Amino acid sequence: MILDPILPRILSVRRLPGADPALLRAYGADPDRHRALGLVTCDQDDPTYVALDEATKHSPVDVVFARSFYAGSGHASGRLSGEILGVIAGADADEVDEGLAALIRCLEHDACFYKADDRPLGEGGTITVFPHVVASLGRYLSTQSGLAVGQSMAYLVAPPMEATIGLDAALKGADVRAVKVFPPPTETNFAAAWLSGSLSACQAAAEAYAAAVVEVGRAPRER
Repeated sequence: MILDPILPRILSVRRLPGADPALLRAYGADPDRHRALGLVTCDQDDPTYVALDEATKHSPVDVVFARSFYAGSGHASGRLSGEILGVIAGADADEVDEGLAALIRCLEHDACFYKADDRPLGEGGTITVFPHVVASLGRYLSTQSGLAVGQSMAYLVAPPMEATIGLDAALKGADVRAVKVFPPPTETNFAAAWLSGSLSACQAAAEAYAAAVVEVGRAPRER
């Protein structure tokens, strides 16, 4: 099984070193603790959630806002909107800069979707999959999942049919448990699941998930 990576495109990165208190509160920050904001938009939402979590491992920033846009990057409101807006908050601009640097590294070198079939991108009908393993959770995804900081988690995303078959394969193929299942449709019309277990179990689950997604694409009407 060969999965071709689809590298995320970071569309905008901006910093507000002294954000107005009303803006801080509106985006979930605490003006008593936060003064600076870092904002990013990207054309892939789930890798960005992973990258936001990565930011919390390298800086004392908090992820105060992270939301996917309806129908995905193909229906974005503007050329810089992409599929998600993520916002981190810190006590000062240096903390935010450190967090943004870690976030960008993650998107450039670690977290991305993969092409799961042989159709060229951009022609419609391409199947993509996100069989990502977070080896050690940071403060953001640990809070979202209810797991402890440092635990491993398989973060699995695919289109609805593929995700359903893939999740069944992942749960049966590895010693993992479902922490959270996101049935279709998500905001971007996919489906997702978070699974926990040892690092090796999460890796096995992600491999089983990806293999099932590829197989559904090869034989979509197999019964």
